Amino acid sequence: MTNYKSALQHSIFRYISEAAELLDFPVYVIGGFVRDHLMGRPPKNDIDIVAVGDGIALAKAVASSLPEKSKVSYFKTYGTAMIHFDGLDIEFVGARIESYSENSRNPSVLPGSLEDDQNRRDFTINAIAFDLSSKHFGQLVDPFEGLKDLASGVLRTPLEPETTYNDDPLRMMRAIRFAAQLNFEIEKSSLEAITQLAERIQIISEERIVTEINKILDSEKPSVGFLLLEETGLLEYILPELTALKGIDEIEGQKHKDNFYHTLEVVDNISKNTDNLWLRWAALLHDIGKAPTKKFHDRVGWTFHGHEFEGSKMVFKLFKRLKMPLNDKMKFVQKMVFMSSRPIALASEEVTDSAVRRLVFDAGDYVEDLMILCEADITTKNKKRFRRYHDNFKMVRQKIVEVEERDHIRNFQPPISGELIIQTFDIRPSKAIGLIKEGIKEAILEGEIPNDYQAAYDKMLEIGQELGLKATIK
Repeated sequence: MTNYKSALQHSIFRYISEAAELLDFPVYVIGGFVRDHLMGRPPKNDIDIVAVGDGIALAKAVASSLPEKSKVSYFKTYGTAMIHFDGLDIEFVGARIESYSENSRNPSVLPGSLEDDQNRRDFTINAIAFDLSSKHFGQLVDPFEGLKDLASGVLRTPLEPETTYNDDPLRMMRAIRFAAQLNFEIEKSSLEAITQLAERIQIISEERIVTEINKILDSEKPSVGFLLLEETGLLEYILPELTALKGIDEIEGQKHKDNFYHTLEVVDNISKNTDNLWLRWAALLHDIGKAPTKKFHDRVGWTFHGHEFEGSKMVFKLFKRLKMPLNDKMKFVQKMVFMSSRPIALASEEVTDSAVRRLVFDAGDYVEDLMILCEADITTKNKKRFRRYHDNFKMVRQKIVEVEERDHIRNFQPPISGELIIQTFDIRPSKAIGLIKEGIKEAILEGEIPNDYQAAYDKMLEIGQELGLKATIK
């Protein structure tokens, strides 16, 4: 039998082995650490340890033997404990049997054997273990032929799929996430069970669902995961804004593209050029406003007027529903969705300095992110049209550099303050101050005056005169 001592070179495994021997019960490393080693993937910093005995007692024994002091965090209800050592997060659990109620994914827990513990695992590839006992150190324990499934790239459950997914519906999301991350195929009966049990996902907390969505979005080709979510019916429960985009309507021989599949193309495109999770979220949501704004007009055909504005409003509602952060990350996604068509419109017409100044003014520090999103949004299969758009995007980028160097529009600060306007015209705070500041800003953005103090001051006097104000200080 092949021995995997080479995977267990870190000193933590010897400390665990020695502590378990003193406590006189078997102990194993299981789950992702084992799977990733067998796949030749870089190890993560989290390690799952299962003890056929008291997991909390083992964690305490290991912590007390380490050369540096390590705090033990533990949860008596589930018999789990955690210690941090040398950049690693090591979780200890006693081998257990779990039973679930219909409306909760929180199990009742009883002590069990290693086999019982492996039975409760989500997939065979995550049920493989390495023995850490001194006698069998590094020996493989693989009752469900997970090694074989790893080799063939198949996701299979240790028990009947209906049992595994019904007990903990989050495993349905995990199956799809692993399929996307590892480029594995979900075994047929397992995929059928997910489809049958899709509505069970409603008992899972929004936070846990979002964690899995984020991991799908972080994968090399996110469309793999989202297509499986749609195929199994899960997407309708978690992101109905996306499924609403699916389908092609035809009236009087005029069709529109399927905006769901277009969206997945955009997400795949952007994933080749950025690891920014929130920019990937913006790509995923950039067209959600098209479903509620879709209309057919006799003269022009299908339109989606205002879908960017509608979509940006929907972003807030979606983030709130899924208990996602309602902070600068949400505002960033909103801004990207709201502005998602601006550079595309520029790239389809003559690129003027004025239009570029306004783009930079509105996008601020996120103009590069916006350009990345818009370049990903070009999914036309017409090679000439594709090349023309991207050539024009290069022109827009060059114009942005030129305009920014000359006019300093990014993070624009008005050269003239409201206080100076009050002093110059000897007026009280009023609507006129806002009109003057807006007039100066527009003159700078339109290129009528440069973005400097003297030109702005002269413009202030001119606008003030038009408003019937008299300068008392010059």
